[in-house]
Amino acid sequence: MLLITLFHVLILVSLRPPSSAAALLARQSSDLFRAYIGAEFNGVKFSDVPINPGVEFHFILSFAIDYTADGSYSTDGHFNVFWDTDNLSPAQVAAIKHSKKNVRVALSLGGDVVGNGNAYFKPYSIESWFSNAVKSLTQIIREYNLDGIDINYEHFSADPDTFAECIGRLVTTLKNQKVISFASIAPFDDDQVQMHYRALWNKYGNIIDYVNFQFYAYDSSTTVSQFLSYFEKQSSNYPGGKLLASFSTDSSSGGLSPAKGFFSAS
Repeated sequence: MLLITLFHVLILVSLRPPSSAAALLARQSSDLFRAYIGAEFNGVKFSDVPINPGVEFHFILSFAIDYTADGSYSTDGHFNVFWDTDNLSPAQVAAIKHSKKNVRVALSLGGDVVGNGNAYFKPYSIESWFSNAVKSLTQIIREYNLDGIDINYEHFSADPDTFAECIGRLVTTLKNQKVISFASIAPFDDDQVQMHYRALWNKYGNIIDYVNFQFYAYDSSTTVSQFLSYFEKQSSNYPGGKLLASFSTDSSSGGLSPAKGFFSAS
């Protein structure tokens, strides 16, 4: 699903108010542009990405995963960094935030793969995962001086209610302790994925700031009219949420690309 060659971008667009209340092209007052970065270890740096000073810009480091450092087995909420730390280090986070005052940086949890297999959400118990996650993520977030987290699990060895409780309690605690200031989720149109994220949304949607829906997971033949219908559908799945439209810079990914009308859809 999340196959990053350079980075994925997500734009909060005014396709359908009030669930999408801002636009990249200054149609509303609070513009937002987001980009996943770091998963492919291809040398991409913050400074390689053009940043419009007129928008709020979020880099999302991909990924922090609760697996051992070699990716061989899950660790029940003990998170390790799996992004390109040579090019996206704490010093480089500090530098981009200092030079670009409109930039904020988050980390993404989970992702598609780790090591030689899928990255599973696999808590031993709600209490143990929650406790370990708060401790380990607080350490990473403070080391990198990050601003938020993104929930990007795509594979599950736990039921939707357990996922909702673990993630909901994690985000609530990190916000209450002022470790983070925003949180997002990144579902895509798959029955199991939607079941877990909608359970989270139904119980904890009030603490989730953005829905980074993976519209680039749809087929590459997606038309403008299909894209608009997908957006409407996901708006109803996450009612009241700030749903972000998205495309991929990876030509092998799907969805509606800029070349095929992404910006005309906005």
